[in-house]
Amino acid sequence: MPRNSSATKARLLDAAFTEFAAYGIAGARVDRIAEAAGANKRLIYVYFGNKEQLFDAVLQRAMTEGAESVPFDVDDLPGYAGAIFDHLVARPDLMRLRLWKLLERPSVTGPEPDAFRRKVAGVADAQQRGVLAPGMQPDDLLTMVLAMAQAWFWAAEDGDPGQVGHSWSPERLALHRSAVVEAARRISQRTAEGS
Repeated sequence: MPRNSSATKARLLDAAFTEFAAYGIAGARVDRIAEAAGANKRLIYVYFGNKEQLFDAVLQRAMTEGAESVPFDVDDLPGYAGAIFDHLVARPDLMRLRLWKLLERPSVTGPEPDAFRRKVAGVADAQQRGVLAPGMQPDDLLTMVLAMAQAWFWAAEDGDPGQVGHSWSPERLALHRSAVVEAARRISQRTAEGS
C-alpha cells in the first residue's frame, strides 16, 4: 500500500502544534511528535528540516487557518475583533503557541509583516473613506483592535494561558466578547480630537 505523504505531513503538523503549544521550541521533542503522529521520526527531517523549521511550518499553518477562519474586515473592525475572540475561545492553544513564539523567536518572520502591512493599508484607506475615524495612526488603530481581541487570553487566572476560557461560563464568555466588540467600536470611531 503506497504511503500518503500529505496525510503524514498533516498528522505531523497536528502533533507538532500540540507539542509546541505545550513545551515551546526548546522543550518540544521530535520523538513525542513522531509518536503522537504515528510516523517515523526521520520523516520530520525529510518533510520539514529541523525542529525550528517544523515550528515555522506549524506557525505558518496556524496563521493561514486563522486568516481563513477570521477574514479581515476593515469596514467592521468591531466584528473582526469579535470573530478573533470567538476563534481564540475555540482554539485557546493558539495564544500559547504565539506566546512561545514571542519568547523563543521574538523577531518578526515569515508572512507576518506583509499581512500586517496589508491590514494597515486597509485601515488607512478606510480612514480616508470615512469608515474609520482618522484620530489614530492606522498601525496604532489596528494594534489596539488586535490587542483588545486577545487580551482576555493573556490574563491566565490559573497560570496557564492555554487553559484560559475553558472554565468560563457561556454568560462570562458573552460578557467578555461584548466588551471586546464595544471597545473596538469605540476605538475605531474615535476622532482626531479624542472624543
